[in-house]
Amino acid sequence: MKELDSNNIPKHVAIIMDGNGRWAKQQGKIRVFGHSNGVKAVRRSVSYALRSGVQVLTLYAFSSENWNRPEAEVSALMALFMQALDREVKKLHKNNIKLQVLGDKSGFSEKLQEKIEKAEKLTENNTALIVNIAANYGGCWDIVQATKKLAAQVKEGTLEVDQITEELFQRNLVTEEQPAVDLLIRTSGEQRISNFLLWQIAYAELYFSDVLWPDFNEKEFNHAIFAFQQRERRFGGSE
Repeated sequence: MKELDSNNIPKHVAIIMDGNGRWAKQQGKIRVFGHSNGVKAVRRSVSYALRSGVQVLTLYAFSSENWNRPEAEVSALMALFMQALDREVKKLHKNNIKLQVLGDKSGFSEKLQEKIEKAEKLTENNTALIVNIAANYGGCWDIVQATKKLAAQVKEGTLEVDQITEELFQRNLVTEEQPAVDLLIRTSGEQRISNFLLWQIAYAELYFSDVLWPDFNEKEFNHAIFAFQQRERRFGGSE
């Protein structure tokens, strides 16, 4: 484990949790086996983020494009999501962690929507760490839904077009008042954004890990933050 500078911990870390299917294939198992083992990596990541002083951890669990996967896999993912909510929420609450699900929740079953609402309500006042689960989420969708909110206000006459600023737009995204992403991690060796938090990662540092998601552990998370701390962030300024 690398020694980290406690004064330079990224406030908001986002992770594209990739490689569950390939990991399962390596084990000679079906893809769902990889997803279920990926939950263990989520636990490790949440624990490490909490101990490291990260303020917000956003995990890309299910994109709006993932509905195109085989029906059996989608059904298994939804069942796994339900199980995880049942098993993990009390632990999160006990550790003063706030849980939020980001995305178009109307696409889920009523039962799952109820579980999500209950989990968010239970943890809404917790302050140690915010854990965002991006589910049925897409960065383009997020920008469009924010635009629709602002357009509706303009139509109603409660907002002038000239009053729309970057800050106001940001507050209408699903992340609302949360800080912009400082560090984006993607596992499994793939090097693309996959429609994730497109607005929020405008100045994020990118870290691509060859580790498949079920094998992602505290050591690899530590290396990602250490790599972040070695970079000089200019935010568009000159050298």
